[in-house]
Amino acid sequence: MTTTEAVQLLEKFRDGKADRDAVLRAFQAAPVADLGFAQVDLHRSLRKNCPEIIFAEGKTPAQTAAIARKLASSEKRVMATRVGIEHIRALRRVFPKARVHEAARCVTVERVPLKKRPGTVAVLCAGTSDYPVAEEAAVTADFMGNTVKRVYDVGVAGLHRLLRQLDEIQKANVVIAVAGMEGALPSVVAGLVSRPVIAVPTDVGYGASFRGVTALLAMLNSCSSGLTVVNINNGFGAGYAASQINSLAAGE
Repeated sequence: MTTTEAVQLLEKFRDGKADRDAVLRAFQAAPVADLGFAQVDLHRSLRKNCPEIIFAEGKTPAQTAAIARKLASSEKRVMATRVGIEHIRALRRVFPKARVHEAARCVTVERVPLKKRPGTVAVLCAGTSDYPVAEEAAVTADFMGNTVKRVYDVGVAGLHRLLRQLDEIQKANVVIAVAGMEGALPSVVAGLVSRPVIAVPTDVGYGASFRGVTALLAMLNSCSSGLTVVNINNGFGAGYAASQINSLAAGE
């Protein structure tokens, strides 16, 4: 149950449309479920307005499915990131209608999708090779109730590709810029828009890119104001932070 849903339940109780016992049951549920191999946070939605997201990489398919099943017992939406083929099969056995986001390596289950809040999150990527990380960011932001504008393959090797999309980018409340190689795209974008820009370095590149370290250091040393940086390939972290920023813009 998210913070918004909790408020709605209390308002229904105040207006005589919800039973007292039902309200008590909703708030008396244990905050943590002990699965032995995992301590599932069942109250994260109350604190963060988003349920716990499952990082599947390093977990077995059975563990991932068990965590998802437990979350679904109290949540209307479940998401897993960094899934492999076996994770997908295990999740689909539990949730036949689960949606697989192949490029993003994510699976989402939304029995009741969140209503989209006002404002948009723009997700940019420098090249098609950065697409999977950009999609992880986009899927995360969408899952958390945001309208996402995707602007892909707009790297600085062809700056005109970015400039022709600038009007749409400037309308967004927050911008995510994903790039590998020399990692220049976020700095350029941050110099062109007045909104917060979240930079995501990827491990795309040749030898001296050092698997994304070059892009990471370039972004951390940017002279463009209003630019923040997440870890290499952390599209999820960027999408989550972007959603939090957009929720503030929406007055939540």
